[in-house]
Amino acid sequence: MEERLKTTMKVQRAMRDLTQAELAELGGMTGKSISAIEMGHMVPSTILALKLARALDVTVETLFRIESAAD
Repeated sequence: MEERLKTTMKVQRAMRDLTQAELAELGGMTGKSISAIEMGHMVPSTILALKLARALDVTVETLFRIESAAD
């Protein structure tokens, strides 16, 4: 069973009317990192996930979950 990270970061970011660059600044990272995470090309470290959750004022669980390929 293959597992993958599912992110709702793009939705949460859009709900707050933030650009990738604005979220990156709030989270202390680069816009390229935000883009890579949203596209599923990068899995954020625990520290980055916590920073993103704090910047969006949500829990880490709200932003990320693991799904099986069958889901």
